Amino acid sequence: MQAPLPRRRTSRPIPGAEQPLRGLFVDRFGTLLESPGSAGFRPFSPAAIPGAAIDALFRLSRNGWNVYLVGNEDAVANGKVSDEEWLRFERELLEHLARHGVSIKRNYACLDDIAGKGAHKKLSVFRFPDTGVFFHAQQFDHIELRRSYLIGDSTLEIAAAERSGLKTIGVRTGFGCRDESLHVAPDLTVDSVVEALELFLKSDQFALR
Repeated sequence: MQAPLPRRRTSRPIPGAEQPLRGLFVDRFGTLLESPGSAGFRPFSPAAIPGAAIDALFRLSRNGWNVYLVGNEDAVANGKVSDEEWLRFERELLEHLARHGVSIKRNYACLDDIAGKGAHKKLSVFRFPDTGVFFHAQQFDHIELRRSYLIGDSTLEIAAAERSGLKTIGVRTGFGCRDESLHVAPDLTVDSVVEALELFLKSDQFALR
């Protein structure tokens, strides 16, 4: 009878030497997806997200990045889009990403606004330029904010990220960070979300230090 093989020990990192967890916060409309405009967003279409963006998100989510979707969803807060329409859109978006292997750590969508309507007329710490999104992720996912990034098209998002210690990349799509809601500028501006995501795959500048 063959002797049982010795139990393999699981290697554990030396305390204090673990790799810090990084967060990559990607704005939804105007950045990853086309801005919906005044009429409210259309039903989700798989073609709405460039294939190169999906490929980059897949690789990053498998390479030490916690990926988050973020955004103020004013169309819902202002009653232009119903809760049912939003839930269907959100479900189809997340299912599409999941089918392509993209792991979204958390989906932060702020549906509330003090100037909103009905049940959505209220304050929320998750509404940009408040910083609730980032500190919630820090508390519950243990990411290190100073090693994390936001990719967005609005100065509201940029300001919130900067106040939380993140680095910021603005895109020229959507508002193009020219909405002038706040007088802030991203650390870097690129043409599109694809270009922004490829920076993390190609450049040592964005490697964990």
